[in-house]
Amino acid sequence: MDELLKKMAAFGVPGIVLVVAISVSGYAGGVAITVALASLGPFGMIGGIATLGVIGLISHTIADYGTEKVIQAVVKEQLKKKEQNQIIKEIWNYPITKGLKLKVINYVENTKKDR
Repeated sequence: MDELLKKMAAFGVPGIVLVVAISVSGYAGGVAITVALASLGPFGMIGGIATLGVIGLISHTIADYGTEKVIQAVVKEQLKKKEQNQIIKEIWNYPITKGLKLKVINYVENTKKDR
């Protein structure tokens, strides 16, 4: 059942993105789909379809590992390139809950000590 829910989440998020893009396009029918796909990514409709595919992969990964683990993996890669204080400032601007921000900041501080 968990695997089914993960697959549904991976398909559901791109679907929601497409529905929102269609609704803000101002058109109806087939034209709305065309305009929505073209507006989602570079290179017209093909880019929009590719963007939806990438969104699906990202949402599947988040469903597999959880938001906290995905953010920690991203932050771990950033630690290789940036200073700890700079990353902590960026984390405060992330559109996530304060509790999750504090967990990720704690992870950054503890990871820095381990290296």
